[in-house]
Amino acid sequence: MKDSRKITFAALFAALTCAATMVIRIPTFSTGGYIHPGDALVILSGIFLGPVYGGLAAGIGSAMSDLLGGYFFYVPVTFLIKGAIAFLTAKAFQFLKSRRKNVWMGILAGGLLDMALVVLGYGIYEAILYGLPAAVASAFPNLIQGIGGLALSIVLYPVLSAIPNIFAVYRQ
Repeated sequence: MKDSRKITFAALFAALTCAATMVIRIPTFSTGGYIHPGDALVILSGIFLGPVYGGLAAGIGSAMSDLLGGYFFYVPVTFLIKGAIAFLTAKAFQFLKSRRKNVWMGILAGGLLDMALVVLGYGIYEAILYGLPAAVASAFPNLIQGIGGLALSIVLYPVLSAIPNIFAVYRQ
């Protein structure tokens, strides 16, 4: 029963991540990509679902948005980057929580990891695809996306935490 709940919530977070990534798109002209609020769900996937299920939910949901949105060349790298963000966010959140740090420090750590991995990961990938000038030009929009994801995850964390027992399976 516990595993089916984990899989269900991972599927829910994957769907929410995909939807949040696809619904609001602010185009960037350096690589033809876009800024979106999906990174907030990537961060929260790690926090609420843990490293494995959160990483899979974030990776699958984000990659699905690239697949459905026509960004086929980004699907594998998006899966890896967003999955790694959620995985590392979960580890950082759990570490800080075990040290009796404030949960906001864990969310901040997730946001900083998101910014670093998105800027560096996509920067390297875009340098290979489009060349170094395009990769450098995409760094600022990717950073703005990370800042937005952090801000939105700070807003959404208390809302999701207030739902009674919905995520209790992951807090054990």
